[in-house]
This record gives sequence, structure tokens and C-alpha cells, in this order.
Amino acid sequence: VQLQASGGGLVQAGGSLRLTCAASGSIAGIATMGWFRQAPGKQRELVASITSGGNTNYADSVKGRFTISRDNAKSAVYLQMNTLKPDDTAVYYCTADIINSGDLYRDNYWGQGTLVTVSS
Repeated sequence: VQLQASGGGLVQAGGSLRLTCAASGSIAGIATMGWFRQAPGKQRELVASITSGGNTNYADSVKGRFTISRDNAKSAVYLQMNTLKPDDTAVYYCTADIINSGDLYRDNYWGQGTLVTVSS
């Protein structure tokens, strides 16, 4: 099982970006999916998460600006980021709790990270 994140880049403050993360491999099911971020010199923090039923959770710092969604048919999770601020600059990582179709165990997986840079 692998998670592949994409969509990062350089954007001016006030702009928008959409991150995509797709899971692939021997997948029987996916529970919670989410996005974390890590800025230089700071700890990794939760940005947003979404359950298999569509319940969402956001960090206070991104509420009203970011929207997480998922497409279960594509085993994908998205993060629409609007009104970006320089403080949003970080490497963004996707994560998912995936049930492996081989052994039916649920494990937590991480993508490789995608860099988002917001210039002032």
C-alpha cells in the first residue's frame, strides 16, 4: 500500500492550492484520512481529517479557509486551501488508516509530503 501526494507549490498570500493524495495497492477499505503539516523548526500538526462517513475535523488555524474531502471510489483525499497565508508554508503530509486486503489488518500509512510555500 502506498500514498502519493501532489499539488504543492509556490503561491502568493491570498491564493489557493488543491492537494491530492491517492492510495494504491491491496486495499480492502480506508477508514480515516487526513492531512498533517510540518513547518521548518516546528512539530508536525494535524490540519484536517475526514472519516469514512464524511465527518470532518479541522485545526482552528485553517477553519473557514481549508476544506477536506474524499473520493472513496478513487481511494483519494483532497485538501482545498483558500486564502493562504505565509504561516501556511510547510510540507504537507497525507495519512490514512487502511485495511490491507491481504491480511485484513488496519495500519496507518503516510505519503511522502508535498511542499507548500506561501509568499507575502
